[in-house]
Amino acid sequence: MKATVRREAHFNAAHRLYRKEWSDAKNEEVFGLCANPYYHGHNYRLIVEVRGDIDTETGYVIDMKVLSDIIHKEIELRFDHKNLNEQCAEFKDIVPTAENIAAEIWKIIRQKINTKYHLNILLYETDRNSVSCDGN
Repeated sequence: MKATVRREAHFNAAHRLYRKEWSDAKNEEVFGLCANPYYHGHNYRLIVEVRGDIDTETGYVIDMKVLSDIIHKEIELRFDHKNLNEQCAEFKDIVPTAENIAAEIWKIIRQKINTKYHLNILLYETDRNSVSCDGN
């Protein structure tokens, strides 16, 4: 039997949506207030879902402590209280939209979780705006 386990985490980060090769006017037209040159921040809520077979010996899909440690080490410590544009190599060449942040988180965690599991990332940028990314 398959089951999905979920682990929630939080991190606070600043970012700016803009493309260096575009004019200020075009960045403002496309990204609006999010193109503010002084940046802005969010209190991100992250839900990591791992789906797989329930192990007949342990009763786990995945050990929640292991999943928690991966999220803490690979995501929270990497992104919490950071300026994503300026301090995170993942966003050196891509715009740190919620979609791109979720995709990068998926890539990072995918490297740490056995590929026999289906991995889904749900990232809330605000209470009303979220992105789901499953790598497919």
